[in-house]
Amino acid sequence: MSDVLPVVDFRQLAGDEGERDAFARAFVDGLVTYGFGVVAEHPIAPARIARAFELCEAFFAQPEADKRTLIVPESDGNRGYVPFGGERAVGAAVPDLKEFFHVGQDRPAAGSALSPNVWPASISGFREELTALYRDLEATARALLGALGSALGLPPEHLSAMIDGGDSVLRLIHYPPVPGDAAPGAVRAGAHEDINLITLLAEGTTGGLELKRKDGSWMPVRSLRGQLVINAGDMLQRLTHGRIRSTPHRVSNPSGPNVSRYSIPFFTHPRPDVLLEPMPPAAGWDGPAMTAITAGTFLKERLQAIKAG
Repeated sequence: MSDVLPVVDFRQLAGDEGERDAFARAFVDGLVTYGFGVVAEHPIAPARIARAFELCEAFFAQPEADKRTLIVPESDGNRGYVPFGGERAVGAAVPDLKEFFHVGQDRPAAGSALSPNVWPASISGFREELTALYRDLEATARALLGALGSALGLPPEHLSAMIDGGDSVLRLIHYPPVPGDAAPGAVRAGAHEDINLITLLAEGTTGGLELKRKDGSWMPVRSLRGQLVINAGDMLQRLTHGRIRSTPHRVSNPSGPNVSRYSIPFFTHPRPDVLLEPMPPAAGWDGPAMTAITAGTFLKERLQAIKAG
């Protein structure tokens, strides 16, 4: 394993059949090897991402009481504000050292029982800018899933159509400076796998993201400004029956200046009614046999498992 993640050029998807096939093969090869990859030259404007980070900082700079008015208890933490210490990795003894805010689907599929979004009233342009970023990331995810489906020998729309009206979530994360009285073993984000199909991650403001190699060691995840880091989630691992594995990753505590870190991942989810029907087991798959389950049931089980309390 190299210490550098493979980089694919999104512009190839607008090319001829050979370029599209080359992109799909390289993209899936990176996910098979690492569970992660990097996409360059994607269509999301740098100014839009930069503005989102400005709004992210402004949101978390609000008084705690103001942020807490945006907690949505009935959403299991999948909408609105989740305070510092509100989430822990599965199996972790202590919560993560972070707070976050969720933006969800404004146009859910018919019959979905999704909680509505909530918005801070005092931050100008917050709703408009983040809704626009949500749509851009959703469209980019749809194109990547189409390429992934093709590389797996599936119809291009097999995976991409799952997210139409789905419960994808844009998360704004603030990792404050690590407090001096943090519990022993507490880290910014404990080792975990994502729940969803794929995650699209705009560059963080500082380092700290690491993935777990197959030999058990940890590798820093690096990308250049303007690129997106992509990683596979548990739903994709289930659908591919281990052909693509959901790689454990974490955010380590700072080794340098103890400053805030901000991050904006987009968790790409299917509609709740989508049946996650696994392919035949991959050669060499040593995990449990995968069975069919709806995306909504799978998500609910996992959200309960990571809820701190």
